[in-house]
Amino acid sequence: MNDAPILICYDGSDDAARGIQTAAKLFGARRAVVLDVAPYVSEEESVATIAPVVPGNAFVEANEAQAEQVAARGAELARAAGFDAEARAALGTPTWQGVVDVADELDAFVIVIGSRGLSGPKEVFEGSLSHQLAEHAGRPVLITPPPHGA
Repeated sequence: MNDAPILICYDGSDDAARGIQTAAKLFGARRAVVLDVAPYVSEEESVATIAPVVPGNAFVEANEAQAEQVAARGAELARAAGFDAEARAALGTPTWQGVVDVADELDAFVIVIGSRGLSGPKEVFEGSLSHQLAEHAGRPVLITPPPHGA
């Protein structure tokens, strides 16, 4: 059995929680790193950074703190599902690059991600992290689809 950890992407959504449950069923109890990747500065925040009264790193610190909280909640879910899980937060733009960088650093066995099931124009406009990971990860990616009819 490969001792490399599973990297689980977790953003607080039901889709991400479903990914944790699916991975537990498929891989059983093993080491997992639960990751939330936040942007350095969101699009909305980027406008505010040009204001002289807002310190440039304030948003970066807030985004990283939020990612740490989200990853900690995901790690709790993963431990409840049987994983030996640790939380990990990262900053990255684009998000897929942040995930790939952490996966490479850990030499992750597999990347697990829950999919929102976007298709057509909605996928084009909103993007698909799961598709970007499948294209760029260079390692197996388990994409957990939404339930039928969702």
